[in-house]
Amino acid sequence: MTETKAGLIGFGNIGAGVVRLLQENAALIKGKAGTGIVLKKIADLDTTTDRGVMLPPGTLTDDVNEIFDDPEISVVIELIGGYEPAKSFVLKAIERGKHIVTANKALLALHGEEIYAAAARRNVEVQFEAAVGGGIPVLTAIKGNLAANNFGSVFGIMNGTCNYILTRMTQEGADFADMLAAAKQLGYAEPDPTFDIEGVDTAHKLAILASLCFGTRIDFNAIHTEGISGITAHDVKFANDFGYHIKLLAIGKLSSGKIEARVHPTMIPLHNPLAEVNGVFNAIRLTADFAGPVMFYGRGAGQNPTASAIVGDLIGLARSMKAGAGRRMAPLGFLDSMIRDIPLKPMSEIVSKYMLRFSALDKPGVLAAISGSLGRHEISIESMVQTSKQSDSSIPVAIVIKTHEALEGAVQAALSEIDRLDIICMPTVFIRIEDNLE
Repeated sequence: MTETKAGLIGFGNIGAGVVRLLQENAALIKGKAGTGIVLKKIADLDTTTDRGVMLPPGTLTDDVNEIFDDPEISVVIELIGGYEPAKSFVLKAIERGKHIVTANKALLALHGEEIYAAAARRNVEVQFEAAVGGGIPVLTAIKGNLAANNFGSVFGIMNGTCNYILTRMTQEGADFADMLAAAKQLGYAEPDPTFDIEGVDTAHKLAILASLCFGTRIDFNAIHTEGISGITAHDVKFANDFGYHIKLLAIGKLSSGKIEARVHPTMIPLHNPLAEVNGVFNAIRLTADFAGPVMFYGRGAGQNPTASAIVGDLIGLARSMKAGAGRRMAPLGFLDSMIRDIPLKPMSEIVSKYMLRFSALDKPGVLAAISGSLGRHEISIESMVQTSKQSDSSIPVAIVIKTHEALEGAVQAALSEIDRLDIICMPTVFIRIEDNLE
């Protein structure tokens, strides 16, 4: 085989990056893959916009069936994103016996099981390194060099938009709304940033990561997901006073036969490397029984890093096909028969430390009422700060408490009780703390 011929569906920013990388590094890629990799067809509804790359005549088409119907095309790259028509296109390509490379985290998080089963029936591979962490090769490491390990946990900062916003809030004491506007202006946030700032994008990635680490099927809809839109400059300052930075963290833990899978703002100790992951960068930390803690760091999105991951998958497939291999590796890195059902731990059962920010009237008995309720629910106080007294007792003050480890169900019950008190002016804000990222 002198060339591996691929078809690309979706010719946006990432697709243009894939074309440019394949063209500029063609000799290097051939030298590493043992075969040239050629994009024979590119399908997109827009065939007129200039993407800044030159294509051979006849490459670009608005008819996706030209890719499905071409027997020379052995790999289909799906880069249109979303659920449909991406799902239908991927399944049709698999049915035609073509390998898949995709960056579509949302598709795999919700429909991965169906796609993987279809690929197994047709003896083709589904590769998706670019779906998590952009150019960070974490999925390949989990399925490859770290495959001999049992994983106990995976923690990740996996959304550049949120990390940029929280970094600016931390460094400048700025408000969320102002930093979201700045992120939009710089192109770090979409016009509709909901998937990013509300944690959905990170949850998609956690569903994939946890499935690979723990050899199970993660129901995306069962992942507890919170975003950062409710984080204020006050929260960031109080967290720093306690010795923490706030990050949107994806958390996957396997213990006692259950998996914790959750995404939410989290206070991370300043001395932990994850706390110093700033700007649009991502980081993913794994704990493995033999390799120990391993951390991956880099740009989690963007044209070049994502194109790098996609072409890396292409090279792997080209090598396999050149060697005559079919489905060399199952998508999750486990034999299909080894995928097991592991229940998710309800949020009420997780144990964590918490920062609780109460907005209360400045009057006698307030602290006693709050601490009494916490005590009745077996929540002990580790430390506390209070904003300055107000000359007008009707103006609320902030009382911020850091707890020792407590059961989330108990914390939620205590806060429900406290927030009903007439001394509490606004719903209590609580942020979970991860002191032991192991």
